[in-house]
Amino acid sequence: MNKAVELKKLTLSYGDATIIKELDLAIPKGEITVFIGGNGCGKSTLLRSIARLLKPSSGSVLLDGAAISSMTTKEVARKMAILPQSPVSPEGLTVLQLVKQGRYPHQSWLKQWSSKDQAKVEAALKATGLEGLEDREVDSLSGGQRQRAWIAMTLAQDTNIILLDEPTTYLDMTHQIEVLDLLFELNEQEGRTIVMVLHDLNLACRYAHHIVAIKDQNIFAQGSPEEVIDASLVKHVFGLECQVSTDPLFGTPLCIPYGKGRSIFSKVASANGR
Repeated sequence: MNKAVELKKLTLSYGDATIIKELDLAIPKGEITVFIGGNGCGKSTLLRSIARLLKPSSGSVLLDGAAISSMTTKEVARKMAILPQSPVSPEGLTVLQLVKQGRYPHQSWLKQWSSKDQAKVEAALKATGLEGLEDREVDSLSGGQRQRAWIAMTLAQDTNIILLDEPTTYLDMTHQIEVLDLLFELNEQEGRTIVMVLHDLNLACRYAHHIVAIKDQNIFAQGSPEEVIDASLVKHVFGLECQVSTDPLFGTPLCIPYGKGRSIFSKVASANGR
């Protein structure tokens, strides 16, 4: 496997509470990797550690084979961008001003704004379908547009690795697909390595090449969705009884949870006197 990021014996803690313990993981280069697991299992914590936003208690994170701890902040930012969960922009900031922030890692006292910076910003706006909205304030956008503006900022950063913490949270179904389709296209067309935390297991199966299921401070299972997602995994990782079928459109695993709800089958049975 060609590795974009490698974690070796990584332990992550908040105070005295250990969240991740001695975890080993290789994230494949040029693929979409999705972290799944129950609430509080450490998915977002793990993503923050990869981005060097959280210092490990022990172990190491390797970026392109080099220890991330030995790199400067700008060196990391030139290689890897992160979009945190539910980011908030300063009041009055326009889409163009936000996207331009992505070029900060490439600026210095000796290297100011250049034609290359401008080209990267324009390309990011085009890729995210935000042309014509440059002067709109970010706060005035719809949820899907706002999320695309933040993604445009990470694209302008021009990194080969993009980390996203629950990028579809608070979005309706249309905007969820819109955002995930954009990330899929970035991977397909530009070979970008995408690492995401997603709550929706069915969407994770549809878009991921590589699934990492986290439970009890470590990896419960990993591999392609077709290899690892079944009713047993869902029961152990999420504590949910379900049936796993095949998505009729994409051929990927489709989780159908058991539980209470309106059933047309019971009504048909009642109508037939059963």
